[in-house]
Formats: sequence, C-alpha cells, structure tokens
Amino acid sequence: MLGKQIGEEVGKVTTRRVLSVDGGPKMEVSAQTTGKLLGVATRNTVTYWAGVRPDGSLYGEAQGAVMGKGGERATFKAQGVGKLLDGGAVSYRGAQYFSSSTTKFSRLNTIAVLFEYEADADGNTKSSLWEWK
Repeated sequence: MLGKQIGEEVGKVTTRRVLSVDGGPKMEVSAQTTGKLLGVATRNTVTYWAGVRPDGSLYGEAQGAVMGKGGERATFKAQGVGKLLDGGAVSYRGAQYFSSSTTKFSRLNTIAVLFEYEADADGNTKSSLWEWK
C-alpha cells in the first residue's frame, strides 16, 4: 500500500553519455538535485543508466548519495521503468532502497520507497518519493 509522501526534489541533468548502441541505445545520466527527505533539506547526486527495450519502453537502474543540511547522509539504489516523451523528455516510476547510519535517515533502512521521476527535454528534473507500506 502506498504510504505518505516522504520526499521531493528538483534539479538539473549535468551529464549524458552514450554507453552502447547495440540492441538499442543505452544512456548514462547524472543529475544534481535539492529537496527534502523526511523533512530534512537535502542536496543529492544521482547517476543512472537507462536502455530502450524492444517495445520502446525504458528500463533503468540508479545509485545516488543524499546529503542533509545538518550532516545527515544516505545512499540509495533504484530501479525503474519509463517512457520517452516529446523532445527527449523522460518519465519513470520505480522503487529505491536507502542505506544510512545517521539518526534522521535511519528509518529509510527498513522501508521501500516508490518514486516518480520526470526530466524535461532541457534536463530539468523533478522527483516525488513515497513510503511503500
């Protein structure tokens, strides 16, 4: 069951790189974002790769680091599926799993987080995160 929203962030794609064109394009993307996670102001770095599947849908995997304003920190891994939109924009839905040794983020160690991620054609990103109960 979808729980309460626990985070949101906005940011900008900083790098795009082609990893492969064999069997369909596979890209690597890095982004810098700012937002809130469990009420803590954060600055985040994420890198993901995504490939176009035979039906035109996207599959990707990500990893990232989250730094809180008060020294909180966490890392995560994620997987998602998505679609290409007009002009090169993308939209993904998926799950991510955090790891943290800091008190304010320790609850993240025991929950799955569902996300919505959007990036427009200019590389502006927006994500929303929910606890999965």
